[in-house]
Amino acid sequence: MAEHTVPHFQNDQGARTIDIGVREFMCCGASSPYDHPHVYLDMGDEDEIVCPYCSTLYRHADDLDALETRPEGCLYKETA
Repeated sequence: MAEHTVPHFQNDQGARTIDIGVREFMCCGASSPYDHPHVYLDMGDEDEIVCPYCSTLYRHADDLDALETRPEGCLYKETA
């Protein structure tokens, strides 16, 4: 499986807010078949952004690494 240059996140848990350790990423919605178009989001200088498709609020958290999320388990993993 190829690694993504830009982290991809999903919201299978239906969380209102997901804390992440990056400011540029892709939101996938939920796992297929409940995903939405994989949209690139860039917070710029802001600390949060809302996905225009699923309305998930993503917040930047300095204490998280690039592939960590709060709540855990929101990193998108491709299935073969």
